[in-house]
Amino acid sequence: MNGYVEWASEVAREAGALLLRYYERRVRVEYKAGRGDVDVVTEADRASEAFILERLRARYPDHAIVAEEGGGRESPSPYRWYIDPLDGTTNFAHSFPQFCVSMGLEYEGKMSAAVVYDPTRDELFTAERGRGAYLNGRPIHVSAIKNLEESLMATGFPSRKRHQSTNIHFYYQLTMASHGVRRPGSAALDLCYVACGRLDAFWEFQLSPWDTAAGWLIAEEAGGRVTDMHGQAYGLSSGSIAASNGLIHGQMIGEFDRVFRGEFRYPLPPV
Repeated sequence: MNGYVEWASEVAREAGALLLRYYERRVRVEYKAGRGDVDVVTEADRASEAFILERLRARYPDHAIVAEEGGGRESPSPYRWYIDPLDGTTNFAHSFPQFCVSMGLEYEGKMSAAVVYDPTRDELFTAERGRGAYLNGRPIHVSAIKNLEESLMATGFPSRKRHQSTNIHFYYQLTMASHGVRRPGSAALDLCYVACGRLDAFWEFQLSPWDTAAGWLIAEEAGGRVTDMHGQAYGLSSGSIAASNGLIHGQMIGEFDRVFRGEFRYPLPPV
């Protein structure tokens, strides 16, 4: 997989440079047709995806591709790429500097190589199955925090159908049970931050495969644990994701279980 990581790193850096050019001049925002009233796409998303797919098709013409903006293709190949050309579009559209390019490669049903590039910080997260995770070429590892109450966590909320999301219940309970919960707005970077110890855990509902494919492998290769929010094995079709340093995973899942059962340890304060 080393050749794939090196090649994808080069492509992600170039796509990131492309995004920065759009970022600096502010881009027009559009609503995604049929997806609700707040799910946005920009010309930068489309330009980044077109660039990545052009490079992919030229280099690996037989590989299958799953891409957020619809430019993917099916193939009988055992190789499948998951491409998010701009993870954190809402942040990007508002000039909030928390977004990235995410590229994950699956081989015979297992995530095998991953690249996540944050162009605003020039940070490149990479991983190969069985070979560890890296930030700008240096090994990274999850944190050593052992207690949930000392942990810093992150989550996310959907940009569409937000009125149907139950995550606000989990957000409040975990905010009270931990040192704090952040909402940065890029799931791929949240997973990478778990991998390098900036966060101790991350959870979210209803993410798409391109949101988590690369970050999932990076977090696991850095020594983390990734499951769904019930503690079951994670897969790209899972309805939720829970990633942690492993040491607080059971405590986190225990808190989730209470909320799923409707048992709220920390009632909302009166207004």
